[in-house]
Amino acid sequence: MTMNHAKRNAAQTYADRRADVNALIGRLCDELVKFDRRADAAPKDWGFPGTLDYVRTTLIDLVEGLSGTDRAEIERGLNR
Repeated sequence: MTMNHAKRNAAQTYADRRADVNALIGRLCDELVKFDRRADAAPKDWGFPGTLDYVRTTLIDLVEGLSGTDRAEIERGLNR
């Protein structure tokens, strides 16, 4: 452990990680726009929905872990 790290407290580290999460969510949105363009150019390519299924599953995992909400309940909220 470095001296710099040893001086940080949980609240400071949380704030840093929260800022990182916000930045990553923004980056994810930007990347999805690019991905949309690629998917639009290849409407018969099943790889694009497959990739989004992986992203969806991962996001559900994250929401489930953060919220403690049952996976089935999260998925019911997505069903249209």
